[in-house]
Amino acid sequence: MESSQATTEPVPSPNPATKRSLLSSLMEATAGATAAPTALHVSPSFKEDCYLLSSLKLAELKALQELQQLLAVSPKPISIWGVPLAPSSAAAGDERAVVVLLKFLRARDFDAGQAHAMLLRCVEWRREFGADEVAEEELVGFKELEGVVAYMHGWDRWGHPVCYNAYGVFKDKDVYDRVLGDADKLHHFLRWRVQVMERGVRLLQLRPGGINSIIQVTDLKDMPKRELRAASQHILSLFQDNYPEMVARKVFINVPWYFTLLYAMISPFLTERTKSKFVIARESNVAETLYK
Repeated sequence: MESSQATTEPVPSPNPATKRSLLSSLMEATAGATAAPTALHVSPSFKEDCYLLSSLKLAELKALQELQQLLAVSPKPISIWGVPLAPSSAAAGDERAVVVLLKFLRARDFDAGQAHAMLLRCVEWRREFGADEVAEEELVGFKELEGVVAYMHGWDRWGHPVCYNAYGVFKDKDVYDRVLGDADKLHHFLRWRVQVMERGVRLLQLRPGGINSIIQVTDLKDMPKRELRAASQHILSLFQDNYPEMVARKVFINVPWYFTLLYAMISPFLTERTKSKFVIARESNVAETLYK
């Protein structure tokens, strides 16, 4: 389902600690259990975040101004995803800067000091990792994973780019050993996974009223969760610390039957905002869910 219409604004992502708790539980759950009656969870409370200044509450506007003031005294230029953020003169008139700053603010519940610290850590990580260059790199050894494990493909009805994640291929021990068999291989895999994310970010408009987040579809079928625990934890940590508010909705497909029980246990500890982002479908509902 591709669409050239891009008329809605993007979405919030869960609080970092909450996000890690739920996704880690998913990754660590055991797969391969027998199917049970179909269950589909789609929260009716889902609402896109708006990046128009006119939509912000007074306290949120104040936090944005505080963050801009903190960045204004930066001794050197700061930019992320090609968007200048500091000093303030560089960002003046660039509406993309407001979108990026609001992402960091929402990730820290509009605490300007914490958002500033998070942003500076992200800038440092991007410098050390070489994140600005990774999208153009030819990474050796990942041809077999392209279009299979993690890849951008198409758009949803509203124009969000869609990223698919399917790790069932690692059920094959030979593939697992070849790609993730030691620390060096894991490092290269993480670099490739960041490359996929960076290419996804390039598809975003990063402007108020535009498309500023992606859809993620994660297929849990045949996923060897114990073996992938280290890789998944690294990916989650990298993304939640350095790509705040980049996911509009997180769709889990082919979930094992016991996830309903797991979700019921975790749900009381999640915010409504977090829960509204998740769509969960059993194997028999995958096509219907993705179509919707």
